Amino acid sequence: MAAATSSLPESKSGGGGSRCSGPTRRRMNEHLMKILVVGDAAVGKTSFVHRYVSGQFSRTYKATVGGQERFTSMTRIYYKGALGCVLMFDVTKASSFLRCLQWKLDLDHKALLPGGAPVPCILLANKCDLPERVVSAESISKFSRTNGFVSWMETSVKDNKNVGEAMRRLVQEILSVQPGADPPPRREDGVSLQPHDGEGRSCC
Repeated sequence: MAAATSSLPESKSGGGGSRCSGPTRRRMNEHLMKILVVGDAAVGKTSFVHRYVSGQFSRTYKATVGGQERFTSMTRIYYKGALGCVLMFDVTKASSFLRCLQWKLDLDHKALLPGGAPVPCILLANKCDLPERVVSAESISKFSRTNGFVSWMETSVKDNKNVGEAMRRLVQEILSVQPGADPPPRREDGVSLQPHDGEGRSCC
């Protein structure tokens, strides 16, 4: 589980009329969001979070909460308050792709936005840098369209491919359906992802 903050630029200028008296000033608005990161064990979820937060990659992660198969069906408490979700699988393990349907159904059943709409979810096909791929792009695209994902992307956490792009796409979708979210105090430009509820709780 993770929380993401997004700062989007909003232009702000001086008095009315068409006269430009100086450089345009930009104000950043932030929105605090709870974003879930789910999927089968060893598909790269913890590495994804760590790469996004710190820009680093490590092969030494242990399975965390939700990474074990017994957590495939998560509790409603885990999903409560989520505004977005990353569902990840390993393109070299067909079983992790096949279980994505169960993960998505569990999400749709246990989590809804305040207005009753489904939680926006992006599907990530991780480890695309490996040659032993067994899940085709055509199969992923069809599955994504059929099951209501906002988008899907091939990612390589190891090579840092599409990690930031995937989060930006998801955050854009969240903001498009949650335009009235209250911004917390300003911090910095960009999008940041930080652990929620303490270390080791990223569901990876």
